[in-house]
Amino acid sequence: MNILLIGASGRLGRALDGALRERGHHVVTVGRTSGELRYDISDPERIAALYRAAGPVDAVVGAAGHVPYKPLPEMTPDDWHSAFTGKVLPQIELVRRGLDHVAERGSFTLISGIPVREPVRTGSAAALANGAVEAFVRTAAVEIAPRRINAVSPNVFTESLPDFGASFPGLGSVDLKDVTEAYVRSVEGAQTGRVYAL
Repeated sequence: MNILLIGASGRLGRALDGALRERGHHVVTVGRTSGELRYDISDPERIAALYRAAGPVDAVVGAAGHVPYKPLPEMTPDDWHSAFTGKVLPQIELVRRGLDHVAERGSFTLISGIPVREPVRTGSAAALANGAVEAFVRTAAVEIAPRRINAVSPNVFTESLPDFGASFPGLGSVDLKDVTEAYVRSVEGAQTGRVYAL
């Protein structure tokens, strides 16, 4: 398959790039400042340009998104807006604008995360954004068939525990290998409208 990988320079993106290539897929990497194609997907018009540059693809894999982590009393309207424009809107636009570029039986795999199901301090914006992504996936699956859409919702990566483990006390972790396997299941499988919670 020809796969467009968004967020390829991050820890997860690098793992996905390797895993998908090992399975024989042709991967085109996309990032804001690195990758074969360089586009800021927070700008919907840049997403349109990205698809024009990439040409037809069989799958779009998303591993990018940013939300603010702050105590709720310190959150501002700009922070909520940042959560939407940093994680929700770019992924919605990847799907909406990608419908004319992804194969008829191709797929989209988006990313959410553990705060939607396990609340953590300072994680209100993350929970909101991840919940929106997951709700969108379930609804979009009905409308974009026969194209498929799923989301992967990982816990903190085991490999990232030294940096982020203290923010997610008692929640354990998930190995990057298990996360990449969920993405492979989404890309190569038959499921749609699913959220793979790890």
